[in-house]
Amino acid sequence: MSLPFLNRTAELARLRPALRGGVGLYCVYGRRRLGKSRMIRELAAKSTVTFYTGDERDAVLQRQAVAREVARIVPGFAAVEYREWEALLQRWWRESPKRSPLILDEFPSIVARSPELPSVLQKLLDQSTPGRAVILSGSSQRMMQGLVLERNAPLFGRAKEIVKLEPMGAYWTGRALSVTDAAEVLEQHAVWGGVPRYWELAASSRGLWDAVRRHVLDPLGVLHHEPDRLLLDETNDVARTASVLNVVARGSHRVSEIGARLALPGTSLSRPLARLVELGLLARDVPFGASERESKRSLYRIADPFLAFWFRFVDPNRSRLAAGQLKQVSADVESEWPRFAGIAWEGLVRDSVARATIAGESWHPASRWWGTDRAGEPLEIDVLARSVASPKRLLVGEAKLRLTSREIPRAFAELEHKAARCPEAEGKELVFVLWVLRPNVRNLRAGVLGPKDVLSVLR
Repeated sequence: MSLPFLNRTAELARLRPALRGGVGLYCVYGRRRLGKSRMIRELAAKSTVTFYTGDERDAVLQRQAVAREVARIVPGFAAVEYREWEALLQRWWRESPKRSPLILDEFPSIVARSPELPSVLQKLLDQSTPGRAVILSGSSQRMMQGLVLERNAPLFGRAKEIVKLEPMGAYWTGRALSVTDAAEVLEQHAVWGGVPRYWELAASSRGLWDAVRRHVLDPLGVLHHEPDRLLLDETNDVARTASVLNVVARGSHRVSEIGARLALPGTSLSRPLARLVELGLLARDVPFGASERESKRSLYRIADPFLAFWFRFVDPNRSRLAAGQLKQVSADVESEWPRFAGIAWEGLVRDSVARATIAGESWHPASRWWGTDRAGEPLEIDVLARSVASPKRLLVGEAKLRLTSREIPRAFAELEHKAARCPEAEGKELVFVLWVLRPNVRNLRAGVLGPKDVLSVLR
């Protein structure tokens, strides 16, 4: 099922100058399935461009294909055999219309067959002759960063715009799936995240669990092996990366715990974990109020919702699913779903705080807090955030899946008791909030926010 093009307004605004006579290099990158090619086609839909999508063919065949695309706007261009990229690109530079950029999609695939191409483009872009615009796009974040962002790369420092495409907010998940119930949208987002390709597959199914069974749990499903493809794009050591994601998904969040599960010294994991954070595969959290440098207190989690779901439910059940136990595994997943959904809901709540107006004011980004209270007892609080207007005011909150009207006063009392034990809350003016995904009440009282309040700001 093909979805309408959604959002990406800010990204398109960065790239449109390339179609309006702008010159120089424009780069777009991000993990696969985010709709980079769709966005670029949307950008170029009403313009005269040379658009080529790279593949695994030999360089000579790819040059011929690019020449044929150029020939659509420069007659006779493909009548010549180009033995090297420099000859092809120099002629394109001289003869193409000024407002006709060259777009090379899946650029890393082209470079894999023509490693000299970045240097050829560098020479072209450094010419003093009247310029043209070149747009490069690629799904391998690792390779695109290496080709454009690393200091020793030929194209380093030459891009006018570098657009990293990120997954879209939960609001757009609802728009894509035509779901109006806010709680259902957030639960769908907890599985698919903000990835348009996953939305397309989910939209063709009869609800969340039908889509999960058909596309994710079933060994023949389109997404059953999806992480293998993602990790091949992004890492050199797929097995090690998959192992790290596996143990994190199953509850090992500290460096020492991850190392123990993998039989590796924690010191050997610092750089690999940092790289996985950079690629958006992992996220590193520190408690509210702690410095980002406090590595001993860091907790790691899988950043991408789909990968978190897959490594939590598919990876440990691969043998059962291969043995035909789809129905039994589906039942197990549904029974364990509330805990997974609760963790996802907490994360979405924290993401919403800095975007929302709560208790009439704005707040800095929210964090969890964990540690020990004054008595040395363990303590956790889901949401802490400082007021933008006054650092003495502190937002203190908890995320709950369900609450009835009778349970709400007790939940507030428990939250106030936690805050009284929390060292970070001492001496602060506290604002207490409960976020409830499925509140069993007709009207939410003051201090209680529901799924609509969260969804409306996650765009």
